[in-house]
Parts: sequence; structure tokens; C-alpha cells
Amino acid sequence: MTAQSTLSQSPMTRITVMQGQTQVSDSQSIELTTVLGSCVASCLFDPEAHIGGMNHFLLAEPPASHTPGVVDEHYGVYLMELLINEMLKSGAAKWRIKAHLYGGANLRTGMMPIGTANANFARSFLEQEGIPLVHADLGGNCARRVDFRPAQGRARCRVVENTLVTEKPETRSSANTGDVELF
Repeated sequence: MTAQSTLSQSPMTRITVMQGQTQVSDSQSIELTTVLGSCVASCLFDPEAHIGGMNHFLLAEPPASHTPGVVDEHYGVYLMELLINEMLKSGAAKWRIKAHLYGGANLRTGMMPIGTANANFARSFLEQEGIPLVHADLGGNCARRVDFRPAQGRARCRVVENTLVTEKPETRSSANTGDVELF
């Protein structure tokens, strides 16, 4: 068995990227994963340096009442800069970085369209930074699960259908019988 075939069969290590986090890697055996609703995940990669990363932000920008100088990692404005800077530190070149965007759903009707605001922010940020968007799966009303191989710049996005429980729960007698029910 050659070294090349050994590498292709090495097991994948999955790292979950939670809200407010950023992960960067150049390893062929790392897969970054997250689940999104109204949040957005930006998956950036440098195809020549084989470096990429993912962030997961809850809201686009802090409100006007936010205390200046206080960093809150839940905002896209902070996490986008952090992701790019971590990639540059790892050897990526900004002019080669490409992007995928996922999430930005509006899960509940009648509520503020936070997902739309997040998606619009992410697209605008990439445009301002001159980073080409090569793929996007944004909007709608369903959650998504995203798996991203940062060193390869490859992503898979699966929709998680909204399912609501519509059946009435089983009713129980409120009479005190002294019995203990284990469940």
C-alpha cells in the first residue's frame, strides 16, 4: 500500500462548529460540521494553500446600543474578520479565498426575518471584501446540516425538514392512586 492510498483511507475527524465559533484547518482528514436555522455559516477556503475554515454566527451586527469596544463572538461582523485572519495566519492568501454560505432560514412565520438579515449581511460582507461566492444555500424556512472539508473546499448541505407534533399528548388521570409511574 502506498502512502497516497493510506492517506485517502484515513478516517475523517469531525469537529462541530457551534454558535459564535470559528475553526480553520489545512488537514485533509478534518471535516467541520454545524446545524443552522436562522444562523449563517461561512465556509471559506484557499484552493491553492489547501486551507479553509467555517464560522457560525447568530446575528449579523450588534445593535446600536451595544457597548463600543466590547467583542461579542455571536455577531457575523466579528466572526467573518476572525475567520479570514485565522486563515491568513495559517498561510492562505486573501486574493485566493473563495466562499460558500449556508443557513439564513426564517423558521417561524410572523417573527422578525433574522435569517434574511444574516444572509444579506454575509453576502454583502463577501462582496465588500472581494471574496467570490461560489455556492450559497440560504433562506427558506428549514434548518440545514452542513459538512465542510476545509482543505478541499468541499461542502455538503442537507435540509432538515420542519416537523411539528400535531397529536395531542396522552391524557392521564389526576386521581392520586399512590402508584409510581416510571418513564
